[in-house]
Amino acid sequence: MAFGKFVDSLFKGPATTDAHSAAVEPAAVVESEDEATRRALDQLRAAVRSSGGELPTLLTSRLAQIDDLLRRVIEMVAAQNASTEQRVLLDAMIRDYLPTPLRAYLALPEAERTNTSAATLQFSAQLGILEETIGDLLNQIRIGAIAELSTHGRFLADKFAAPTLTLDGR
Repeated sequence: MAFGKFVDSLFKGPATTDAHSAAVEPAAVVESEDEATRRALDQLRAAVRSSGGELPTLLTSRLAQIDDLLRRVIEMVAAQNASTEQRVLLDAMIRDYLPTPLRAYLALPEAERTNTSAATLQFSAQLGILEETIGDLLNQIRIGAIAELSTHGRFLADKFAAPTLTLDGR
């Protein structure tokens, strides 16, 4: 039983069905890990946009730049079949490392959320660290793709190279 149905059953009581009115559930749509990550980033983008008036321009700009970088990472992760560690880091950034300080920042009084406030500068510095981490992640994925290409090239060279020994011993 799906969690949502379980919660509904707590408030609606037991479901009653008879042979003529059997409930038919639509087939569940299974979302891929990449789609779920993309959807989480879309939700984060929507949260940033909805609070845009409460964020100084500096932070809005940095968050938009990070959003662009994360979208590029998502595409590369999907295309390059990135490692589990890379996927976990990406997911943590989107679901925790960005939204948690954003919520904390937005909870501050408006007077502490100015362009030059200590809180703004601190959050901006944290975003800078995340941006560097995203750059490192992109580089790791690229290096992995280069290594994979190199390995495949060696395989092809070994597989299809002319044999060095011939039947006449030359």
